[in-house]
Amino acid sequence: MDPLITLEPTDLPWALGMMAIAIGLSSWQQLGLELSLAIATGRTILQLTVVGYVLAVVFALDNPIPVLGILLVMLTIATITARNRIGKKIPRVIPIVFGSIFFSTALTLIYTNLFIVQPDTWYKPQYLIPLGGIVLGNAMNGAAIAGERLASTINSSSLEIETHLSLGATPQQAVAGYRKDAIRAGLIPTLNSMMVVGIVTLPGIITGQLLSGIDPLNAASYQILIMFMLAFTNLITTLLVTQGLMRQFFNAQAQLRLF
Repeated sequence: MDPLITLEPTDLPWALGMMAIAIGLSSWQQLGLELSLAIATGRTILQLTVVGYVLAVVFALDNPIPVLGILLVMLTIATITARNRIGKKIPRVIPIVFGSIFFSTALTLIYTNLFIVQPDTWYKPQYLIPLGGIVLGNAMNGAAIAGERLASTINSSSLEIETHLSLGATPQQAVAGYRKDAIRAGLIPTLNSMMVVGIVTLPGIITGQLLSGIDPLNAASYQILIMFMLAFTNLITTLLVTQGLMRQFFNAQAQLRLF
C-alpha cells in the first residue's frame, strides 16, 4: 500500500482557493451568499483547528474525565439545537431531549464497546470520541425532526384529537398515528443513507479511513458498524422524544393543551 499522504499547512491555502472561487461565483451570479460563505469558511477553519488541538491533548492524556467532558459538551449542544427546532414553548423540552439522546447514545456506545470494538479501556478516546460524536449528531437530527413533526401535527390537528378524546380514547390512542408518523420522519434520513451507502455515496468515516491508508475492507466494516449504530440510536431517540413530548400536550385530566 502506498504511504500516507499528509496535508501540510502550506496545502490548506490551495483548499481555501475553492471557497474563494465559490464566493466569486456567488458575486458574479448576484446570489447574495458571499458573506454567508465567508463566515462559514472562517468558522470551519477556526472550529476544526481548535478541535484538532483539543483532541490532540485529550488523546495524549488518555484519561476518562476529559473524554467524558467532550461528550457532555457535544450532548449539551445537541440538546439545545434539537430544542430550538422543536420549539421553546413546550414545557420540559430540554430534559426530554437531553434524557432521550443521552440514554440512546450511552446504550449504543456501551453495547458497541462491550461486544464489538472491545478496546483495552472503555474510555479510549480514539474510539469513544469519534463514535460518540457521530452518534450524538444523528440522534440530534432524529430528535429534532421527530419532535418538530409531532408538535406541529398535534397543534394543527386539535379538532381530530379532541374528537377521539370525547369518544373515550386515551391521550396515547388519540395521537398514536401522529407519533408513528413523527418517528418514521425522524428515521427517514438514516434509512435513506443505508439504502444508498457505498453505491451513491461514500460517507465521511469510510472516506477518512481510506485517505488515512486503512485497508478498504476494514474501513467498510467500520462503516457498516456505524450505520447500524445510527439506526439503533435514532430509533430509540425518536421513541423516547415523541413519548415525552406527547405527555406535555395533555394535562392530568387528559385534556389537550396546545403550545
